[in-house]
Amino acid sequence: MDRWDRAGRVVAYGAALALTPYLLIKVSWVVGSLLGLLPVGTGTGFGKAEWVVLNSATIGMAGTGIAVALALVRPWGMRIPGAPLVFCAWVGTGFLVPVLPYAVLGSLLGSEDGNPKSGGDAGPSMPVWEAALVQIGFVGMGLGLAIALPTYVRRRWPDAFAGRLGDGGQGSPRALLWMTVVGAAVGLIWLYWAVGGTAGVAHRGERDLAWHVLSGVFGLWACVASAATWAAVRGRPARVPRWGPMVLGWLGSGSLFAWSGWKLPFTLYLAVAQPADAALPENLALAAVLHLAAVVAGAAMLRALVHTRLVSSNS
Repeated sequence: MDRWDRAGRVVAYGAALALTPYLLIKVSWVVGSLLGLLPVGTGTGFGKAEWVVLNSATIGMAGTGIAVALALVRPWGMRIPGAPLVFCAWVGTGFLVPVLPYAVLGSLLGSEDGNPKSGGDAGPSMPVWEAALVQIGFVGMGLGLAIALPTYVRRRWPDAFAGRLGDGGQGSPRALLWMTVVGAAVGLIWLYWAVGGTAGVAHRGERDLAWHVLSGVFGLWACVASAATWAAVRGRPARVPRWGPMVLGWLGSGSLFAWSGWKLPFTLYLAVAQPADAALPENLALAAVLHLAAVVAGAAMLRALVHTRLVSSNS
């Protein structure tokens, strides 16, 4: 076991440990809400049933994240099918790694994670210590996946990121064109909103600093995903080490898929239920189209990256 494997082992266990309090907090919220011991979140537009469903979903996500972290270092993780593990790890890294800088600075921005406009899931009256544990869980899991996942891939598929872009085959230009154009278009719209653009914004008063920053983060990663996927699949510039575009494409496509896949149900719920105490800044129809496009483009990018690597390995 070399130093990279040792580091991956330590951070993977640390990630699982860091996310455990978040899992326990969410379980307490669901149980407390069902027993009438805790109030349901206010200002979210959710009733009791929606609140329980939302937090039950995050319990499942947290449990999956802990299992993935352990799979990256335990012997049984090398024996389980690679496809579901890679998919779960891709979604997890897409959720957490691209927003790590924002997560670290989130408290300074005054972000209200419980508001649907930020796509969060905070409780109705979260104490400071509880919020700190949640933040530690997210940051710890994000850092853990960022280090443990490459070491796992290195052990299980040693040539996954080896070589240079010009070494292998190329994907379908037509398929590559639509997915990268769609991803870049979605990213540019988010960047436009981040710098203060108002077209497509229905409730300007709902925009805050956190919304602008997150829009910029997601927009930037969407553009990075499009550029990196284009480079990896087309094999240009030929002399660039393959691991760079592959990693950036992995993170960016995961961000597109994970965050828009998480926000799309919120957007559709607000469009249908139209609660009086909750609203998104952007036009709901436009937001739904953008999130759906992001999910489809992100999934297509992952498929293209995996296919490109398989073709290159066999050539």
